[in-house]
Amino acid sequence: MKNRFFTSIMALFLVSTAVAQENRLAQKQPNTAEIYHQIQKLGFLGTALYVAAHPDDENTRLISWLANDKMARTGYLSLTRGDGGQNLIGPQLREQLGMIRTQELLEARNTDGGQQFFTRANDFGYSKHPDETLQIWNQQEVMEDMVRIIREFQPDVIINRFDHRTPGSTHGHHTSSAMLSMKVFDFAANKTIYANQLKELDTWQTQRIFFNTSWWFYGSEEAFEKADKTNLLELDAGTYYPYKGLSNSEIAALSRSNHKSQGFGSSGSRGSQTEYLEYLKGSFPTDKSDLFSGINTTWTRVKGGSSIQTLLNSIIANYDFKNPTASIPSLLEMRAQMEQLKDQHWKKIKLDELDQIVLDMAGIYLEASVNTSTATAGESLTVRIELTNRSKENFKVSLLPNQLIQIEEKELRLNQNDTKTIQATLKIPPYYEASTPYYLKEKGTLGMYQFQNRSLTGKPETGPEFIVRTFIEIQGTRLYREIPIIHKRTDPVRGEVNEPFHIVPEVAVSIENPVYVFSGNTTQPVQVTIKANKKLPEGSLELCYPDDWSITPIDFNFKGLEKGEEKTYTFKLQPPKTASRGIISGLVKIGTQTFKQEVIKIDYDHIPNQQLVRDNQSQVVKPGLINRAQTVAYINGAGDDVAQAIEAIGGKVFKFEPSEVPDDLSKYDAVVVGIRAYNVAEDAMAALQNRLDSYVKNGGTLMMQYNTSRRISTDALGPLPITLSRKRVTDENATVTILEPQHKIMSSPNAITSKDFEGWVQERGLYFPEKWDAAFTPILGMNDKDEQMTKGSLIVAEYGKGHIVYTGLSLFRELPAGVSGAYKLLANIISIGVENQPIKNKDGQGKL
Repeated sequence: MKNRFFTSIMALFLVSTAVAQENRLAQKQPNTAEIYHQIQKLGFLGTALYVAAHPDDENTRLISWLANDKMARTGYLSLTRGDGGQNLIGPQLREQLGMIRTQELLEARNTDGGQQFFTRANDFGYSKHPDETLQIWNQQEVMEDMVRIIREFQPDVIINRFDHRTPGSTHGHHTSSAMLSMKVFDFAANKTIYANQLKELDTWQTQRIFFNTSWWFYGSEEAFEKADKTNLLELDAGTYYPYKGLSNSEIAALSRSNHKSQGFGSSGSRGSQTEYLEYLKGSFPTDKSDLFSGINTTWTRVKGGSSIQTLLNSIIANYDFKNPTASIPSLLEMRAQMEQLKDQHWKKIKLDELDQIVLDMAGIYLEASVNTSTATAGESLTVRIELTNRSKENFKVSLLPNQLIQIEEKELRLNQNDTKTIQATLKIPPYYEASTPYYLKEKGTLGMYQFQNRSLTGKPETGPEFIVRTFIEIQGTRLYREIPIIHKRTDPVRGEVNEPFHIVPEVAVSIENPVYVFSGNTTQPVQVTIKANKKLPEGSLELCYPDDWSITPIDFNFKGLEKGEEKTYTFKLQPPKTASRGIISGLVKIGTQTFKQEVIKIDYDHIPNQQLVRDNQSQVVKPGLINRAQTVAYINGAGDDVAQAIEAIGGKVFKFEPSEVPDDLSKYDAVVVGIRAYNVAEDAMAALQNRLDSYVKNGGTLMMQYNTSRRISTDALGPLPITLSRKRVTDENATVTILEPQHKIMSSPNAITSKDFEGWVQERGLYFPEKWDAAFTPILGMNDKDEQMTKGSLIVAEYGKGHIVYTGLSLFRELPAGVSGAYKLLANIISIGVENQPIKNKDGQGKL
């Protein structure tokens, strides 16, 4: 753990959320028109906070309009990080998906100009009512976070994405976000509520709160036309920005398209676009076309600010687009006036904005990089620092060394178009922790993340691991800047790539599979890999396992490993004779030290590389099952681990993209379609219809997993008509009624009972069919509390000589979670058409 001294040092090293979001690793030099717009923005002292529940809930068009047209400080408060959603770009779910969606939100804000905030609330999955949501979330902690964010950000207006008056009509998280927002609107101004925050913050009263409504919330455009609009503000958010060459709606589409894991790519539009805000509480706007009307958003709201406004008006009027640096003297004069202000809130905000404008005008380029993406505690690295002056101004740079960064050349001068590269040494303390999201370091609950440092509340991330601190002196004024240390490399395809620099444990330990399923009593190999992230002496590797299991060998001894070297060792794990479920984990011993952390990399081109460091562990499950399906064709969908689960129970899986499925499917015992395949590859799946139809008629088994109901016709899902709905069962413990206990899919080769639906996670299933061809037999009935039973979670039909199975059960969640009953049910589904064949276990050793 870090000691007090190191914590205080690191406080100096953490870049503020706003700066971290602004940089996003790659430096972008604004053009002269964009700089002019930033100067104009110095004159608007107003703040708006948009509130919703998840990534992708936000209205990027309104956020972009607020940030770029109104030039307001604009934030989006997403109560959760979207951990409970689905992933269209890869297999990551839960906290790893939350990491992806956090970064997608930061990229969205980097596009539309907003800032990003979160609470500790965990997206535990779909919730039908706020009563359920607020039972699982810690309501007091979520409101405490919201109040802190409001007191820090100090919004003049709050805008809710959802309606607080309609519980039960939409996602419970959605309505809860609005309900809690209405409460904290008043709480933030009350000095008796969360009074512990007032040791470092002041109370804050937001002026007014709105609901960002539209015709959709009224049921139809016709109903909206007839509605009373007395309390509605109408804003034209279709502004065209000549300095960007884009309309506001085009920027909004680019922003929304960053939500790639949810498939929210969007095309831009042009022309007038109306946004509607329903007034809810606070002072009523004096002008219904301006949500800030009646609120002082000029420099006169700050004592001593009138003269600043006068000088700013002069700077704007005299700005030279061909020679923007001509404005630097006046900007520095305005800066000196700002320094005298007593209002610390607006003083800090506008000084940061002004300093960046001056540096942008001067074309100053600052970069600090290392030639590796990772290092371990105790290492020393060479840091390459590049400083470039691309203006006619001369300036001096002072580099500030400290205990962690040693710099020989501490002061240097740069003339026009002058570049200097110097070296520094970064010494990473031996007690430094591995890089991982701050909100994942401590064990949370189903509904909440936990972390002790309340100063991190609201922040998407903690920023770069290390920075170089500098003072840049221009015309006698010193501007402070922090340069994040990154890993910079050149990719032969992508060109220059800037990546985060991460700290990793000395030894990373990982087990090959997250789940091992044993269908018989024979041993299974478990491969454990250790990676040396620094040069290591000799040591040993053990595999920890449940008491009722056995393993050979007990351990492996290894000689010293070079940095970057990996070694894989194979243990033989023996299951007990009876059904069992437990955890295994790898443990490395070197002298008196032990190591058990794994490093999970998340690497996508549209976001910075992410790293999750946690204790390694895998599940071992012996559900006591039989699988008859020996060969399975798996048609990839939006990304899931179901194919690996089929392999775990003894099936040989052949994976295909929808456009690459072979013409002859007859050699496969079953064809399984991945989740949302019909959503993400509509044309390719449509082209497969005749092949799938023929395959089933000739005796094959077609298993289709869930798809969303959006834009799917009844005849799109396989050979027989199926109509999808939005029905789902969100209670993972909801009672399951087996409607057809004697049906082959419930009885062969494994007997499925109600016990097999125990231990499910997050939900039972989603997007169940509500209508289906008469040939289908509904197998299961289930429902959430106070709702009618749904019967579409698993339907089976005989078709020709074969079988069609459609299921909305969340097998894609249950199988990676090691749920025994889910494996048994999967085995029955893919085995349903396999008759008169020897029953084989996982190891192919004949009948069990």
